[in-house]
Amino acid sequence: MRLNNMNSIERSTRRKFIKAGGIVIASSIATTAGNLLGKEEEKKDNEVSPPEDLMREHGVLKRILLVYGEALRRMEANEDLPLEPIAQSAKIIRDFVEDYHEKLEENFLFPRFKKANRLTDLVDVLLQQHQGGRRLTDITTQFATNQALKNPDDRRKLADSMRQFIRMYNPHEAREDTVLFPAFRGIVSAHEFDSLGEDFEKKEDELFGDDGFEKMVDKVAQIEKKLGIYDLAQFTPKV
Repeated sequence: MRLNNMNSIERSTRRKFIKAGGIVIASSIATTAGNLLGKEEEKKDNEVSPPEDLMREHGVLKRILLVYGEALRRMEANEDLPLEPIAQSAKIIRDFVEDYHEKLEENFLFPRFKKANRLTDLVDVLLQQHQGGRRLTDITTQFATNQALKNPDDRRKLADSMRQFIRMYNPHEAREDTVLFPAFRGIVSAHEFDSLGEDFEKKEDELFGDDGFEKMVDKVAQIEKKLGIYDLAQFTPKV
């Protein structure tokens, strides 16, 4: 009788132990799953959509346009103008804007708008302006030298290339930001939309390494500091 009671107690203890162990394991699995889910949600919250990605890259372009504008102001006022910031800006335009940002638009956005027969006239003009912008960047790069700055004809060509670039790209990026990019979500599936965001990120990492956008912003900031236009407060009107 005592032996039966002992066996019963042992079985009961074993069941409690297994049950407790199961609770611990289940709790551990739930915690791990919760952590993974939290990380996935955090990653998703931090993901940049394709239009947002392109728009923030437009911010880099806009800041280069301000650099060009300051260079033109100094040239017109016969003020001191270091040529290095212009050459560096033109290189950012070529590497980051034309060979990366615009290639994304040309390879991933424009064809889809053509296929959907949406905004095709706008896409045609934007593509022509991309090509025109590259020709202007060639000229800016060619004449962004101290020797060219001393030659009146070369100086004029440099100023004209920057002036035309600013004139074209201000409306160009504004039209993309307010018309083309907002319409993009409506011509692709949700899965394709998300997949393109990953493709954009991979291409950026491939060309510029981790945090490529942030690195480019830092480069632009250094150029602005050289020209004394980095401090945002200086542009506040005193009225």
